Amino acid sequence: MFVTTADPQLEPPIITVNTVLSLMAVDYPAHKLACYVSDDGCSPLTFYSLMEAAKFAKLWVPFCKKYNIQLRAPFRYFARNSTTSSGEDCSLEFQQARDTMKDEYEKLRRKIEDASLGSVPSNLSGEFVAFSNTERKNHPTIIKIMLENKGGSPDELPHLIYISREKQPKHPHHYKAGAMNVLTRVSGLMTNAPLMLNVDCDMYANNPQIVLHALCLLLGTKYERDCAFVQCLQYFYDGAKDDPFGNQLVVRNEYLGQGIVGIQGPYYEGTGCFHRRKVIYGSWPEDMKTEKKSLISNGELTKVESLNGFGISKQFINSVAHALQGNSDNPKDLWSSLEAAYQVSSCTYEYNTDRGKEIGWMYGSTTEDILTGLAIHTKGWRSLCCLPNPPAFLGCAPSGGPASMTQQKRWATGLLEILVSKRSPIYGTLFMNLHFRQCLAYLWLLTRALRSIPEFLYALLPAYCIMTNSHFLPKVRRK
Repeated sequence: MFVTTADPQLEPPIITVNTVLSLMAVDYPAHKLACYVSDDGCSPLTFYSLMEAAKFAKLWVPFCKKYNIQLRAPFRYFARNSTTSSGEDCSLEFQQARDTMKDEYEKLRRKIEDASLGSVPSNLSGEFVAFSNTERKNHPTIIKIMLENKGGSPDELPHLIYISREKQPKHPHHYKAGAMNVLTRVSGLMTNAPLMLNVDCDMYANNPQIVLHALCLLLGTKYERDCAFVQCLQYFYDGAKDDPFGNQLVVRNEYLGQGIVGIQGPYYEGTGCFHRRKVIYGSWPEDMKTEKKSLISNGELTKVESLNGFGISKQFINSVAHALQGNSDNPKDLWSSLEAAYQVSSCTYEYNTDRGKEIGWMYGSTTEDILTGLAIHTKGWRSLCCLPNPPAFLGCAPSGGPASMTQQKRWATGLLEILVSKRSPIYGTLFMNLHFRQCLAYLWLLTRALRSIPEFLYALLPAYCIMTNSHFLPKVRRK
């Protein structure tokens, strides 16, 4: 499970903490789960918040599973008006446990809030030594194992690992796509799970059984052959009344989006998505049938030199070989792979490789999710949509006009970059393995960039006229 965050000011750590806690408490054996938090801001505040969250998780996760709590993000659970919901225990024991848990969460929230008002810690000692003399865009790699399921017990907590990849001013970091590729390599060395879930730091797990829902779609005989990823549509728990800025994505989710699902599958939305690791590593649907594209031969990774996509770490290459065969073969403990993890998270590790071009999350657009999903679909893979009830994940919508405008601008820029690039779906039916209708679906999505900014400005026009007491209609001179 990957959680990405980049700025503790724009993305408050308490939101990230709630997302992490909701993921660690999902209904699935804990020894088969690992949560990796990527902090691209290299913030000691974020690290401190996760340290405190790890302590609280030892109370929160058992509480949720013992009493079958359905809403497992603490800030949402304790914000409800009613003390209990349908299906929850109403006994005196539960009420006392709930009150105790609420007090503990308030302590956690106050600690993080107090820390955000000052420096944490002030002397940068102990666990925080790694953050001394660091800048947001200039710092070495920092990897911290915060929780480890040492006994491999399903009743314990999942692994929790903090990662802040190396950054240097002269080396491109490729934004979120670069962070996701580092998470893929580090997790491949430490746990090497065949499936990867990625969520944004503000998209908490709203349905505790979402992993089971996704596995039902991924592990069927038919879908094992051709399904690359399972996408859960984005829904939000807040937002302005009547949604004037279109942040709830109603048209896309309820109408056009579900229509696209019936063609080749939904496009990758960047969050709430379950990926097959071997697909991210560049596997094709017909790999086992076509010798030219096969990477596995007699248990060894072949043609790595010609593909040149996995770097120079032999330990990582071995993990790739096992992943492409469907084996995890993870080490007995996380610490044994820590040195190699630092190596593969270096800012120079991807030089002279195919990372971001043929394998991994694609580079070349600020909307790396659409570009990556397009690259996967063009290989012939399909995707599936998961729509459980209640919704799988819920996120935080932009709070107002300026934030919405910034987001729309970023989307529009990224979509236009793809539209005019060599990966444009305009060439999909000629040089790619896309269905014609899928090409049309992607073209509809990409040309949305040409409409989004004018539509948004038009939505803001009435408010501007009211605030400035002006209008754009020509004045008519009375006779």
